[in-house]
Amino acid sequence: MSARFCAAVMAFNLAVAAYAGEAHAAYPEQAIKIVVPFTPGGATDAVARLLANRLSTKLGQSVIVENRPGASTVIGADVVARAQPDGYTLMLSGSTTYTVLPALKASLPYDPVRSFEHIAIVAMAPVVLLAQNGLAATTVQEAGALAKQQSNKGGLMYGTFGPGSAPHLAGEMFAEAVGAKMLPVPYKGSAQLITAMIGGEVALGVDTVSSAAPQVRAGKVRALAVTGERRMPQLPDVPTFAEAGLPEVSFVGWYGLVAPARTPAPVLQTLNRAVAEIMEDPQVRKSVADLALDPVYMPAQPFQDKIAKELSTFTAVAKRANITLD
Repeated sequence: MSARFCAAVMAFNLAVAAYAGEAHAAYPEQAIKIVVPFTPGGATDAVARLLANRLSTKLGQSVIVENRPGASTVIGADVVARAQPDGYTLMLSGSTTYTVLPALKASLPYDPVRSFEHIAIVAMAPVVLLAQNGLAATTVQEAGALAKQQSNKGGLMYGTFGPGSAPHLAGEMFAEAVGAKMLPVPYKGSAQLITAMIGGEVALGVDTVSSAAPQVRAGKVRALAVTGERRMPQLPDVPTFAEAGLPEVSFVGWYGLVAPARTPAPVLQTLNRAVAEIMEDPQVRKSVADLALDPVYMPAQPFQDKIAKELSTFTAVAKRANITLD
């Protein structure tokens, strides 16, 4: 092989590498789509639209939100997992998609680790343990003692949003932490749960802070403890489970942005930088907090570590509580 030929090959390879670098550096060159596997109007949708608006300004291209609800987020997640890995299809979804369903469901069309490139977690969503106003328990410790007393009488009933939901898992964590047997009662949503608690159908309930806080402030139910590392501004007088001596009750929902697996590293770096800057903006943080969420920026590796840890935790909780989803 002649030196001239080798030099030509080297020059060609350098040219291809330079072209590829320029191509990635030019990203984005067209509109970006953020898939939300929920219906419009919820917290996930609101966070996605906030991100889309700011990303559009940062990246100089339109960023649109496309709602693809169905099958407890599986439909939207599968669409993104199968999308072209070019950075123009992303997904913002909650921990239901990444850790809850994979821990409870026998088979899924996507893998929460291998099907995606993990960009960042941008918000945390604590839940709150609620008590019926007439319940003889004003603290989480008293509620735990009461639940333990009721274990031999069928178990204290508490409201959830159905098998495998965030309230269900948090409730099972609470029952395990206090050594009690409790009976989950499914409701279709927060409004139905609160009505049931007011009517005395269930003694306790687990709800999102965003939905429950107005009902607590109105005096319809009492809040005993919230999950997460710190108290929520919407319920400043309500301790965390850790403050109440029950750090095992650690379920906190969250919202993470991902791209399809094999999305080029330069594209991911562009998105990571943009999201990091967006989540440092005080106005963005206020907007997220106004949704009763905790604004954060958790990049790729901590994001992946969180998935691994929660998969292990939720799988164990589901096995002990015999929770399965068909």
